[in-house]
Amino acid sequence: MSRFKQKGKNLAKELAMERIQRLFELADAEHSSNPARSDAYVSLARKVGMRYLVRFPRELKVRYCKKCGSYLVPGNNCRIRLKGRYIAITCLKCGGIKRYIYHSAIASEPSADKSV
Repeated sequence: MSRFKQKGKNLAKELAMERIQRLFELADAEHSSNPARSDAYVSLARKVGMRYLVRFPRELKVRYCKKCGSYLVPGNNCRIRLKGRYIAITCLKCGGIKRYIYHSAIASEPSADKSV
């Protein structure tokens, strides 16, 4: 692939990522007044991501349900629970569950007792 085509692809991916982030901002702003529109913004952002093969960052991945495509707002239409070593996010619209492993600060620090 030529250098110019590669630059064009990188530019397209950057623009797609900016568009995705802007769509999530709009979804966040619209959710309180019109939840259906925020779901439409998320759907559009997913289509842009699939079209340009852009991976969503983790902070955006946890904000939509992969099962039904709705925009998730903790306390409003999703429930977040800490279970063992992972975070469970449950969509209250469809019942879909997403699990993310987390590492607490206490578990990652070396213990002083073992170094004796």
